[in-house]
Parts: sequence; structure tokens; C-alpha cells
Amino acid sequence: MKCKVEKAKLTGIIACPPNKSYTHRAIFLASLAKGKSVIRNVLLSRDTIATINACKAFGAEISIDGSTVTVESKGKVIPQKSEIDATNSGTTIRISAAIAALSDTKIILTGDSSLKKRPMQPLLDALGKLGAACTSTDGKPPITVKGKILGGNTNISGSVSSQFISALLMAAPKTEKGITLEIEGDLVSKPYLDATVATMKKFGASVNTILPYKKYNIPKQDYKPIDFTVPSDFSSVALILSAAVLIGDNMSIIAPVGDLPQGDREMLSHLEKLGVQVNIGDDVITVKSPQLLKGGRFDLSNTPDLLPPIAILALKTSGPIEIFNVRHARFKETDRIAILAQELSKLGVNVTEKEDGLILNAPGIIKSAELNSFEDHRLFMAFSISAMFVGNCTVTDPDSVYVSYPTFIDDMNRIGAKILV
Repeated sequence: MKCKVEKAKLTGIIACPPNKSYTHRAIFLASLAKGKSVIRNVLLSRDTIATINACKAFGAEISIDGSTVTVESKGKVIPQKSEIDATNSGTTIRISAAIAALSDTKIILTGDSSLKKRPMQPLLDALGKLGAACTSTDGKPPITVKGKILGGNTNISGSVSSQFISALLMAAPKTEKGITLEIEGDLVSKPYLDATVATMKKFGASVNTILPYKKYNIPKQDYKPIDFTVPSDFSSVALILSAAVLIGDNMSIIAPVGDLPQGDREMLSHLEKLGVQVNIGDDVITVKSPQLLKGGRFDLSNTPDLLPPIAILALKTSGPIEIFNVRHARFKETDRIAILAQELSKLGVNVTEKEDGLILNAPGIIKSAELNSFEDHRLFMAFSISAMFVGNCTVTDPDSVYVSYPTFIDDMNRIGAKILV
């Protein structure tokens, strides 16, 4: 499926969607807490629905009323089915794998064709050291997990995905011995681990940090049921900010973030480095963009989801934009480095693809093109914004937005976009 995107200017107020990462974490932890938890301002998207269904499969009772999700749990894993379909959600399948290891039932975890390409072996190896029996398809889904893990010591590489570490930490309090986890090498996406620890603490768990991003001890303990409000999602805000820089005209972004950490807030300082004036007040963000951006170098090791929104700003730069230390973006829903290089080149951007990132120079001549998002939600949104800057483009796979920002097209069209599905 394709949509037509015309040149546009965006004017008015747009409210950012709730945070996908915190929605996942809150639902999983509520499902491990004995009693009733209420989670408010939930992002209901394809990915988070996959997490809700996984938690139901683990025995939680879950009801949805608007953007509020109520979770009732007996505080332990009581499998209701032997197979969990995580659809397109890497977070769902990885955290589910660790939670599945808390029971002695063999559970199969699978997903769509994209998810079946994503690495799982480091997590399966770590669970194996804790006593789980795990199998996979060449280190990728579908996988099988059979516990029951009792806890103890394990180690895992931090170079592929922080989701592996988050999964182990979240399962740890429900083991008999607790878990001491050692992270080998340099951990990528550190703020997502911070988000996991912060959410665990909200649910009453203690996490002993022996060495930050290297070694953790989580003793056996009970999660407590709570009332939790999901903050806005700065991964989505970053894309909206790019739209404001490229095609905004007196545009305001409503984005209350609360007290929980979000690494993608770094987008604000990255924009300032590029010469954008950023104003924040009363949970509203506005930007004032120069005629041409300055260019600059950006280390996205901790914030790989900022790769698409920063890359498309090359359409309006006076100097090169270099993005580096983001090799792990090749293992997202797609190889985002390769696809951004391929598709932005169609628009005339001068792109050099490197193993760990991109160097992008502004087009000499901007060209309309058919852009293929390869069913990747963040790439669809980034390419749609690019197409609004260029005009007369098509972008594939509009349905992919249901993964993280279901109302993206409607929200954009309401403030002046011309995305025709």
C-alpha cells in the first residue's frame, strides 16, 4: 500500500502520543504484581496490544477503558496458552522470553516476518545460564523457552540491544535467588535501561547497581500494584520536532514528560547544535529554525530511535550531518542505516553509508521520489515528513504507524499535511 504526499506547511498545535517503552514496561510489571494496577495515558498500538496479549497469556486479567488499562494479577506466571505471538514487537518478545522462563511450562514465542529476523541468542544464552532450556531458529524467532529459572549469576553482551538486559532485570525479582547480572562490553541504548530501572522502582522493586551499566543485583522481592501514568513519547516527539524544523510554521507540540527518564529528550540539544532555537514551557515545545541548519556530528549510541529524525534534517543543512555509533540500528524492525541511505539518496541527499552510521549532505537538486519504508513505522513517519518538504512523493506502508503512533496521519493532516492514503 502507498500514500501520496504533497508539499505542505504545518501550522497549529499537535499533542504527542504516550510513550511506547513505558507502556510496555508498566503492563509487564503490573502483570507480575499481586493485586490490581491502573495504568493511565496508555499508548494503544500494535506493539503494546501484543504486550497486553502476552500478559494475558501469562495469566493476568486485563481490561481497557479508553486510554486506561487495568491489570489484575496473582503475582506469578500462570500460563494460559503455549504460544505467544509478539507480532512486530521486539520489546514484547524479549521481555516475554524472560518472563516465560519463570514458569515450568514450555512456551513458544514468535512474530511476523520482520521480528523473525531480529537477534535473540544473547538473551537465550543468559537465560540458559540461569537454568532455562531455550531453542531458536539460528538465534532468531520463533524461540522456545522452558524454565523454571531459580536465579543466580549470569552475563550478557550489551552491544546488540538493551532490551535483553531489561528483560532479565524485570524477571529477576520473581526468581527464588534473585539475579546478579554482568553486562559485557559497551552497553547500547543506556537510557532504555534507566527507564526499566525507574519503572521497576515505581512498582516497589529495589535494584542494586554494583557498577552502572555493567553489573546489577536484584534480590527476590514482590512487585507492588500501583496507579501509573505513562508520559509522552519523546521518540515520537523527535519526529514531530523534525517536521517543525523542516515544514513548521508557528507550530506547537504538547509533550508532558513527567519525572521518568527519556534519552530521546537529547533531540532538543541536537536541534540547538544544528542552530534551531528551542523553547520549552508548560509542557509545550516550539522551535524557530534558520533558513539552513548548521550540520554537525551526532553520537546516537544511546538513542538509536533518533537516527531517522536527525537524518532527514539533511534536506535543510548547510554542512554535513554525521551520525555515528549507531550500528545497532541495523537490528531494529529493519536495517535503518541502509534504508535511510538508499531512500534519502532518491531525494537528492548525498549520503555516505558507514558501518555504524551515515554522513549526509544537503541535495544539490531536490527530487521527488517513491520512498519505501519497508513496513517500518519510524521510517514511514520520517519519509512522510521528508516528502512534505519535497512534494509530489509517494511513501509505502502507511499502516505501519499502528506500531507506535496510530494517529500520525490524522494528526499531521489536521495541521496542514497532505498525506493521501
